[in-house]
Amino acid sequence: MNKFENKIIGIRSKKDNEIVAVYPEKLTGSDESIVKEVKDWYYKQSCEAGDDLDSSIVDVLSDDEKKSRNL
Repeated sequence: MNKFENKIIGIRSKKDNEIVAVYPEKLTGSDESIVKEVKDWYYKQSCEAGDDLDSSIVDVLSDDEKKSRNL
């Protein structure tokens, strides 16, 4: 199984390690296709999102992050 498949994932800031956005669905497929889909989704959210992507990564939310967001 891939790292991101069927997990709750989001965009994580490299600067402060905080989740800045949570992808609204669980995804299946290769990690590469999931990363592309999440980045494309985030880019469509706002004009500033493109700038954020340069300093962010796609990552799995921790259990604490899920709890704090009621996921």
